[in-house]
Amino acid sequence: MNEWLMDMGRFVVQTSILTLLVVIAVIVIARIKSEAGERVRLRVDELNERLEYRRRRLTLAATEPNARKRLLKAFRRDDKSRTRAGRKQAGESRGTVWVLDFVGDLKATGVGRFAEEISAVAAAASDGDEVVIRLESAGGLVHGYGLAAAQVDRLREAGLSTTICVDKVAASGGYLMACAADHLRAAPFAVLGSIGVVAQLPNVHRLLKRHDVDFELLTAGEYKRTLTVFGENTEEGREKFQSDLEHIHDLFKRHVAERRPTLDIEAVATGEVWYGRDALEKGLVDALGTSEAYLVARMEEARVVSVRLEARHPMGKRLGMAVKEGVEGGVERLLERLDASRWEKR
Repeated sequence: MNEWLMDMGRFVVQTSILTLLVVIAVIVIARIKSEAGERVRLRVDELNERLEYRRRRLTLAATEPNARKRLLKAFRRDDKSRTRAGRKQAGESRGTVWVLDFVGDLKATGVGRFAEEISAVAAAASDGDEVVIRLESAGGLVHGYGLAAAQVDRLREAGLSTTICVDKVAASGGYLMACAADHLRAAPFAVLGSIGVVAQLPNVHRLLKRHDVDFELLTAGEYKRTLTVFGENTEEGREKFQSDLEHIHDLFKRHVAERRPTLDIEAVATGEVWYGRDALEKGLVDALGTSEAYLVARMEEARVVSVRLEARHPMGKRLGMAVKEGVEGGVERLLERLDASRWEKR
């Protein structure tokens, strides 16, 4: 009898495991099929609701336990009155502030995603809406940031008011992009400016010559290659390269001057950077303040909605990332425990 019960228990366990594996396989296959056609997803966050939720949680945490029921009832009354007010104002437009983020690297690789976000917002926005861009970039390649600045110009062309907020840095190509907004705000110690162009190129010609290594460079076109890494550079080539840099600098200055006509462009186009307060005095920005403070203020009179396109990773990659994060977290906790154990009394 005991053997029969053990066999039956073993059979039930094996059947349950097999059923679970089949269910997991079906879910994985279904998710892979659903994700096959869509590699990105649009994430939309209502920042007003997020702020209100956090405010209520903190208010409850700071309230005496015996008074929390009354507070929860007050919250429910507020929700009902808000709903009634919303119905009354259904025909009236409160206006929306659309929030985009751009964190730039050397090549401005995020400009493709940024362009799609702008297309989506421009298609959904109404007259009177505002677009706020939280920008952070120390600059990079001219063509990458030139394209990013052109994307911001699209918002102007669509008739939308644009505000760019700089909390940390918008320098060189980052400032090229930032000055395209209607209104530019910066935190007091944000870094702005660097209206200049730089290029540097190593040359190992003398090293190669010392080791009797010849290098031949063949071109068609007088200025196809002005400076080279391996060959001997000429004074004519250096002059042409410098001339090209000056031309790019002139284009940069013209772009800034067109979008900020009250700015003394010759005084600030020296390649220098300024912190927020100094940048305000120079006319590089319109106001001081953080992006968070500005958005919280706008929530008093408008819906504030964050929009972001996010890549959808395949299921296998997501599982791998989850395992990796779990292992790394476990290792970190173990190291913390070992470190803390040195101070424990024994």
